[in-house]
Amino acid sequence: MAVITPATRISPPLNRPFNHRSSLPSPSKNLLFLKNPIPSSTIVAVRCQKPFSDGGSSTNHASSVSSSIDFLTLCHRLKTTKRKGWINQGINGAESIADHMYRMSLMALIAGDLTGVDRERCIKMAIVHDIAEAIVGDITPSDGVPKEEKSRREKAALEEMCEVLGGGVRAEEITELWLEYENNASLEANLVKDFDKVEMILQALEYESEHGKVLDEFFISTAGKFQTEIGKSWAAEINARRRSQLTKRQR
Repeated sequence: MAVITPATRISPPLNRPFNHRSSLPSPSKNLLFLKNPIPSSTIVAVRCQKPFSDGGSSTNHASSVSSSIDFLTLCHRLKTTKRKGWINQGINGAESIADHMYRMSLMALIAGDLTGVDRERCIKMAIVHDIAEAIVGDITPSDGVPKEEKSRREKAALEEMCEVLGGGVRAEEITELWLEYENNASLEANLVKDFDKVEMILQALEYESEHGKVLDEFFISTAGKFQTEIGKSWAAEINARRRSQLTKRQR
């Protein structure tokens, strides 16, 4: 798991005004860019017919409500798609993508204060950082997909999702947060990337305990790659608990 050099941007305080900093290329009208594309009918199926109106704000409101529900229905896949790393390890009842993002959001909520870091932005970033996986699925190193290709697929999927949402300020915010995380472009992104790894090794520790497995690869792949003091200290605590757990198992 490659880690980009941490950025040095100092974030404004909590509740700073939203600033549009990034945008994606023009939206793809289908998902043929995928190696194993999901049929377009899968997405079309969640879209409902807009109520007819002769104009005015009622039409805009109906369109916004309809698009919101369409988007949320698409996001349902995040709740049902299991994280592939655990599937590959033979874990029954493995966590979903949404499970992973939820605990990351809790990490952002409870973490100690860091100078220049916007906690609310971290929570939002944790919520959306894997959102494109609702379309492309959980692409892992074992899939053999180059990093650049993985990013391209996810960008196109994110744009498709924002199109389902109907565009607008919320779609732009989701895009901005996703790009900021993807590019490791802020202190918030540094921290949330650490939470991504911390959540993974914590889950690995729990699965080792529950299933009697040894999941070394998850700990090896993250060793030395934490960028923040919080990430380093939380990872150290998890590794200490793991050593104790493995020692007891050997007795």
